[in-house]
Amino acid sequence: MYFLLPLFTVIIWSGNSIVNILSTNVIAPETISFYRWFIALIALTPFLIKPVWKKRHAIKPYLAKLAFLALLGMAINQSLAYFAAATTTVTNMTLIFSLVPLLSLIFSVPLLGLTLTKRAVFGAAISLTGLVYMLSQGQVSNLLAEGLNIGDSLMLIAACSYSLYGVLLKRWRLPFNNWIALYVQMVFAVIILLPVLTYNGQVSLSSESLPLVLYAAIPTSILATWLWMQSIHHLGADKTAMFMNLLPVFTAIMATFILDEQLSSYQFIGGTLVLTGVAMTQLKSKKSAGKVVTIPS
Repeated sequence: MYFLLPLFTVIIWSGNSIVNILSTNVIAPETISFYRWFIALIALTPFLIKPVWKKRHAIKPYLAKLAFLALLGMAINQSLAYFAAATTTVTNMTLIFSLVPLLSLIFSVPLLGLTLTKRAVFGAAISLTGLVYMLSQGQVSNLLAEGLNIGDSLMLIAACSYSLYGVLLKRWRLPFNNWIALYVQMVFAVIILLPVLTYNGQVSLSSESLPLVLYAAIPTSILATWLWMQSIHHLGADKTAMFMNLLPVFTAIMATFILDEQLSSYQFIGGTLVLTGVAMTQLKSKKSAGKVVTIPS
């Protein structure tokens, strides 16, 4: 029954992808980005403030690294997703983000000393082919002539940012548990995003936006994190990571019923190629240097 842990995690993440789209008309990206982490931080404080304080001497040498991780994994990654939601589809967003394991593998070459195998390179080529086909809507010449739309471009940057986040987590091997690391990163994320919120000027939450913010803060940032950690503990990192490939599938199903977003033929073909290539690289990587399995945000 332990397979239900990552399955429920993926369902929560899929719901958060829908929240990204629903938020575009009711709350500014800067506002939801800040309050998501602020509320999650407040919710976790009663449980983690004492352990963090006890570990303060171990944490202090890593503050700069934790701040940089917060910038990559929380401030840049999720904030860009909220901005991207205004100009792309939820299906495109999740398919682009499904490239994270592949991008992590690429970043692992210079940062972790990983050597790419022929299968990994072939899988990467398949994924990139599918991505180009999907983003060009089946007409590669259009992509060459017009380039990417802003939403897809932002999601590519977000995926790269989160991939680098995961690889750096593995490289730095923080000497305290994941919850402590996550809590300190949340503190830095709130500090980083506060000036952005202030600049935007929209600091209050409406009755429409509050449920969206709460979903991003509690189920996505806290419950899904706990489920993912439990999945890795009971199933192992390799088996857990494979469930990430279900994210576009569940998101597409939800988008059909909630957003009335229909899956086009070019999204289906391109997405299938993307996921096939990613699966190939994941299967091979566990025989080499091991997967980079992070806590998605």
